[in-house]
Amino acid sequence: MCDISSVSSNKKDIINANTYLGIELGSTRIKGALINGQYQVIAEGSYKWENKLENGLWTYDLSDAWHGIQSVFSQISNQINKDYQLRLNNIGGIGISAMMHGYLAFDNRNKLLVPFRTWRNTNTHDAHRILSNELSLNIPERWSIAHLYQCALDKEEHVHNVAFFTTLSGYIHWKLTGKKVLGLSDASGMFPMDSNSLSWDENAL
Repeated sequence: MCDISSVSSNKKDIINANTYLGIELGSTRIKGALINGQYQVIAEGSYKWENKLENGLWTYDLSDAWHGIQSVFSQISNQINKDYQLRLNNIGGIGISAMMHGYLAFDNRNKLLVPFRTWRNTNTHDAHRILSNELSLNIPERWSIAHLYQCALDKEEHVHNVAFFTTLSGYIHWKLTGKKVLGLSDASGMFPMDSNSLSWDENAL
């Protein structure tokens, strides 16, 4: 149980939006935690989800991702209402984390071209071998660029329509904010990075 001073302090943080929500989409659970201005967890929620093997490839239904996020946020909101008799109307900031790698490809109308392909897929051995050799860098099979290049090697019909591809966290961030961006750690699991410029490796490009 929180003491009276903690409850009062947390209420002020909630009212003043001095709170931060972390959302993580892991392999088996979608989790969320709301912290106060002192970085202490004041509410949390979780949701189970599972990948499925479809047409020989591991995937998640993206509607499950949104259902999970909604469920997690609902649990957190309900806990805030129960513990502090407040509605969670404003949050100071949101951070999104998810399984790195994988393949989410969209056309120039932002239409998903193929079902989300997860890091579990190992059909990218040829792409891994060729890219690692050509770039003189180890390009793991799970990396997003290996997925994209394997699609090209396999002459998949959707490849010529790819205008944008990203990871799961990049996709969630884009849909919540309208911005197509990635954190440096996530980006480094898509394509080689330059540690000096903190952007894509120009030589590898």
